[in-house]
Amino acid sequence: MTSSFYIRPTGRIAHARAPDRCLRVGGRAELSFAAAELVERDASHIDRRFMTAGELLASPHAGLKPVVERLEGPRAAIAGCDFARPLIMGIVNVTPDSFSDGGKFLDAGAAISHALQLEAEGADILDIGGESTRPGAEPIGIAEEKRRVLPVIEAVARRARVPISIDTRNASVMTSAADAGARLINDVSALAHDSGSLATVARLGLPVVLMHSLGDPRIMQNDPRYDEVVLDVYDALALRIATCEAAGIPRERLIVDPGIGFGKTLAHNLALLGSLSIFHGLGCAVLLGASRKSFISKLTGATANERLPGSLAAALIAAEQGANIIRVHDVAATRQALAIAAAAFAGEAGSN
Repeated sequence: MTSSFYIRPTGRIAHARAPDRCLRVGGRAELSFAAAELVERDASHIDRRFMTAGELLASPHAGLKPVVERLEGPRAAIAGCDFARPLIMGIVNVTPDSFSDGGKFLDAGAAISHALQLEAEGADILDIGGESTRPGAEPIGIAEEKRRVLPVIEAVARRARVPISIDTRNASVMTSAADAGARLINDVSALAHDSGSLATVARLGLPVVLMHSLGDPRIMQNDPRYDEVVLDVYDALALRIATCEAAGIPRERLIVDPGIGFGKTLAHNLALLGSLSIFHGLGCAVLLGASRKSFISKLTGATANERLPGSLAAALIAAEQGANIIRVHDVAATRQALAIAAAAFAGEAGSN
């Protein structure tokens, strides 16, 4: 019976103190981990055990080698951005019904100003989207989606120094956005919604975020179920990566996102957040999008506009696990929180 192996790095070490035998996510010394949880799953059983990095790297088991190689392999720069630190992706919703800003930036002028403000606050990437994919959202027409986002992309591309991402599920919008200046595609369906998306992304040559979602936004929160949510989401993303590679989209252009809030209960979301580092084993950059999401309210009762503390906590948890991109509404606050955490971590290394 064939088993699948998963490695969840744990025990991050300040790299100045890292021993020779440690796990280095993406080949980066600053993302060194002392140990890992090794998970083995077959059709009827899941085995979990913790190992030091040295024990894991010395294991003769052939099934571990490809996972370790993907985990430690270098990550190519995305849209001109490397991963020397976690990148901040600022959210620009050009929609009338976003859960977080309620149509505040539906007007093109307001959206353009907001995007440039996010850049000024320190965003590394600006993610512009025109279709709400919140739970229960109805789809909109492609012409309307283009009407909302293309003027914003064109204007921001002329004035911003950072790359623009187009948040869309539709191949035609991807093409038009790329023509307008977008340099990254962010698809909540992992290129599964539109039958033309795989060929379009292969032709455009742009990097793409593959996000996991359990079904269409209209129904994804209707009693979502998994056998083991972290492993099931991992396997689903692995399948989408293989599909992309078969379509001519190389792994180095792929970013994976476990899809917090997209077909997940509170327990599912917390499990994914707590085990985010396992997704490095897919050999791609890892993105987390937890900003202002409703799981924060389910834990604390906070409204959408009161969820900054919870969003910052999620960002710091993600950064500690080596997340490469953190997608947020509150750029300035997130950058400050990440800067303090990084400086404290580096300070620990030089304290002696």
